[in-house]
Amino acid sequence: MSTQKLVFDIETIGVDFDALDNTTQDVLTRWIKKESAGETEYKEALRELKEGLGFSPLTGEIVAIGVLDVDKNQGAVYFQAPGENIKEFSEDNIKFKQMTEKEMLENFWTGAKEYSEFITFNGRGFDAPFLMIRSAIYGIKPTKDLMEGK
Repeated sequence: MSTQKLVFDIETIGVDFDALDNTTQDVLTRWIKKESAGETEYKEALRELKEGLGFSPLTGEIVAIGVLDVDKNQGAVYFQAPGENIKEFSEDNIKFKQMTEKEMLENFWTGAKEYSEFITFNGRGFDAPFLMIRSAIYGIKPTKDLMEGK
């Protein structure tokens, strides 16, 4: 079994609240309507809700995944750039490649199976669960259990 270490990080963004259907908007704002003590408080709570949509894998998506092989000092950044056509390029041993979210997840799990140790910042609290849930949405099976260990 490999003892290689992989550092990874994800960046997420929330869906466009105004593009959600009325039922979903109502469900997401129901508690705000009940708890707000007026229009000003409601608007502030709604702004905070909209800004926080990227923190849930159900209302957000991954826009970038960065990985670095510690031993080889080589890595990759997979990123979304809708409406753009950015050619793959490399800089300082890091490959940059435009992909869809699904392609990013497929590439991440393909590469992850080669590693036995994963290094992240708040990975167990955010990155790993987000990766696993977004993968499930696309029907992509994780190749490693990122929640095991310490």
